[in-house]
Amino acid sequence: MKRLLNLFQLLVILVLFSSCYYNKRLVYFQGKEFSEVQATLMENKKTVYRIQPNDILSIKVKSSTDADVSDLFNITTTTQVSQFSSPGNLYLEGYSVDQFGKITLPILGPLTVKDLSLEQVQELIQANANKYLKNAIVIVKLISFKITVLGEVNSPGYYYVYNNQATILEGLGLAGDLTQFGSRKNVKLIRQLPTGSEVVLLDLRDPKVLNSKYFFLMPNDVLYVEPFRARSKKMNLDNLTLVFSAATTAILILNYLDNN
Repeated sequence: MKRLLNLFQLLVILVLFSSCYYNKRLVYFQGKEFSEVQATLMENKKTVYRIQPNDILSIKVKSSTDADVSDLFNITTTTQVSQFSSPGNLYLEGYSVDQFGKITLPILGPLTVKDLSLEQVQELIQANANKYLKNAIVIVKLISFKITVLGEVNSPGYYYVYNNQATILEGLGLAGDLTQFGSRKNVKLIRQLPTGSEVVLLDLRDPKVLNSKYFFLMPNDVLYVEPFRARSKKMNLDNLTLVFSAATTAILILNYLDNN
């Protein structure tokens, strides 16, 4: 009986230790600098995205005084209103950046937009549209902003992002967050650059990720969540729980027999 009680106590300690260990592996942004009393500022700076070949831009040119003329600058389809939210229709409505970094607009002709920010592209088109229109208003948006999330997440796949300030947390949120097997310590971010692919490992348990230049997502980013090195540990924990339940039942039965 004494040995069973000792075994029971040992199992309780092991279960409590395992619970604390797994909790530490699953919690985001662990740090003593955070307080319930005062907010902690984590400064970060978003990297400006530069237009690359194969990007797709939505470009609208409007004029309050020359409305009929301004329509000549825009691509229009019969499905523009009813299906504007469809990624496929956005592709048809947009301007593709060719391999030379150029787009071709009605009337304005080819314009080089490679390596320009969205604001600079808008200024470039605005300057050219002013040659033909009075009070022209140019609106430029990047509509090919999509990311891919793979690995130990609840809903892997690729997602369109309609937010130029999207963060890695929003990207993982689109994929339903990490599973219990996803390693918060090793989240790979694969970023496409003109010269190749850039790969970086991010530790989501470390608050310093909030300061990282990789905290904000870029178009065509890929997030890959690695599994824990030993997923079998979860199975071992389940087995330990089973043994714990069996030991508890045995102690209760023996205790009942001793009292009768």
